[in-house]
Amino acid sequence: MTPRHKRWFLPESPDVLGILAEQGRTSVVAMTAFERWAHGEGQAADEVRAAEHAADEIKLRLTTAVREAFTTPLEPEDLFELSRGLDEVVNGAKNAVREAEALRLSPNSGMADMSRLLRTGIEHLTDAFAHLDGDRDLAQACATAAVKDQRRLERTYRGAMAVLVLGENLHEALSTQELYRRFSAMSEGVIRVADRIGYAIVKEA
Repeated sequence: MTPRHKRWFLPESPDVLGILAEQGRTSVVAMTAFERWAHGEGQAADEVRAAEHAADEIKLRLTTAVREAFTTPLEPEDLFELSRGLDEVVNGAKNAVREAEALRLSPNSGMADMSRLLRTGIEHLTDAFAHLDGDRDLAQACATAAVKDQRRLERTYRGAMAVLVLGENLHEALSTQELYRRFSAMSEGVIRVADRIGYAIVKEA
């Protein structure tokens, strides 16, 4: 009789980087709607909320995929942190819209400028995700570009805050100041994701 040979098959691993990139693209949709809202398109608020919800669903799918994967191209902790960081930025956009609506405060030119840099920052991060399984030097370059945009946002933030101090309506100034801080917090979130990309790349080198 011919001896039987056992064959071992490794389970297929889900495309976790593909799912992360999908979350990134959906986050871009959210931040593009947020930018439109900040430029005065009030109806874009609903689009921000819808995209945030869609991004949440993808984040949950990524969490499940990472837990089920036999191997992952990045360490699971890094994948979780990248996904969570994106989620925090998009949640920040949704919350900023909600707070502005509650305060009946219309976005101004400073918010419009900062929203654009948040959107481009998320675009750069999403580009970086697309290269994490290939050209990691390019992924790092994209992450660096995201940080540069946030440095520009920081200057815009400081300038907007300085102008705000000169305003006469104290209640409006305080409300606007709080919204500005939300924009700054979102920007810091973008930087944290970019830094995590760099950290993950170094660990895998």
